[in-house]
Amino acid sequence: MGQLRITVNGTRYETEAGPHATLLNWLREQGLLAAKEGCAEGECGACAVLLVRPDGAGARLESVNSCLVTLGALHESEVITVEGLGSPAAMHPTQEVMAVAGGSQCGYCTPGFVASLAGEYYRRDRVAGQHGAANGVDLHALAGNLCRCTGYRPIRDAAYALDFPPPDDAWFARMERLAGAPQPVALRDSDGEFVRPHSLGEALELLSREGAVALAGGTDLGVERNLRGARPSLVVAVDGLPELRELIVADEAIEIGAALTLAEVERGLAGRVPLLDQLFPQFASPLIRHAATFGGNLGTASPIGDGPPALLALRASVVLAGRQGRREVDLADYFTGYRTTRLQAGELIRSVRIPLPLAPQVTFQKIAKRRYDDISSVAVAVALDVIDGVVRSATIGLGGVAATPLRARATEAALVGQPWTMAVARRAGDVLRTEGTPITDTRASADYRRAMLGEALPRFFAELGDPRGSSEVVEVAS
Repeated sequence: MGQLRITVNGTRYETEAGPHATLLNWLREQGLLAAKEGCAEGECGACAVLLVRPDGAGARLESVNSCLVTLGALHESEVITVEGLGSPAAMHPTQEVMAVAGGSQCGYCTPGFVASLAGEYYRRDRVAGQHGAANGVDLHALAGNLCRCTGYRPIRDAAYALDFPPPDDAWFARMERLAGAPQPVALRDSDGEFVRPHSLGEALELLSREGAVALAGGTDLGVERNLRGARPSLVVAVDGLPELRELIVADEAIEIGAALTLAEVERGLAGRVPLLDQLFPQFASPLIRHAATFGGNLGTASPIGDGPPALLALRASVVLAGRQGRREVDLADYFTGYRTTRLQAGELIRSVRIPLPLAPQVTFQKIAKRRYDDISSVAVAVALDVIDGVVRSATIGLGGVAATPLRARATEAALVGQPWTMAVARRAGDVLRTEGTPITDTRASADYRRAMLGEALPRFFAELGDPRGSSEVVEVAS
């Protein structure tokens, strides 16, 4: 066991915790019962709470799935639960609009909706008219929160009924003060160890131990713990290491720190990488994007992760840090087999490097049973440079069709030097059908996956139009 200090709803707690304790279970042990376990894998949002995180000279409030958060990762951090927002006698505006609009029936999911809605309520850049809403509320902020009985219309009505925080709102005022970052800590018990190291060097030393795993957002490791009982002997939290939290935009490349959350990357890039702008809204949900990282997405090496196909199409490389120094590996060569990579013991992913300039014509196509918050059956990312009607370069990343994410090199070769026409797109689509080794599983059949591959390029041509005679960038509808 080890000693933790966590502030919840303005109250500071000093508590003992084991290395694999979750935020959700600990909150409920403290009598804060609003957050509930529904799916235990980050898909339903019943467990949503708010984390108070640094944001320049102030703080921001971001909703996360508390079932996936390792408690030790929050040493010296601050959490807000629905109980801290308001009470039956003095409801918070997000609670009141849900009640007035009839947005709750059984109530199991309601606290999670309120937590996510409160994060949107306090979003600093929300202004009237954004997202087609008079109050600027983005309904996608509620994606990842599922309701099984009320239906979504009254919840939507509640979101659109929100006003803006008054100046004397306690949590609005809290955002004006800087939030502390999680601090180093060590927890041990018979199940193993959890360590947040003081430095990158210490992290690399710890990761050289047998059975050690790196933890950033925990959106994959949390699922393994909750559903499969995974208990690594040593968990090393690397999300606070400054070397992994840099976002550098230079003339030759963009370098994205492996421990930056996807939400941080999206804000930091501010539209500089259009292909990633298409990826982000389709990557799970805001609850997940507030925690998940590219480092974790590549570190788990899942063949159905949504990040790798897009990064492959961007010709990205991974910068690996080890006790012997740094080395850079082309992402196309990084995956060696099912969930295996070129990472060696004692190494971790430091950053993802995207070379510049970017190809101007891009698309990210995700085929899944649900449009949002679902696992891909097939993911296709394409980056073309079409000049004067001719494909000068083509890079295609695929997910869900092999044991690893992969480059569709035969299809790329079939496109380069050809006129960008529907006929060429269809012929290249026939080549794309042959890439990879699709299997039949619960998400899709092998035949369906091949069919979707074959349609990806004709669909892209239909979206993009015919840019012949112009080298200007043509935006693709998302």
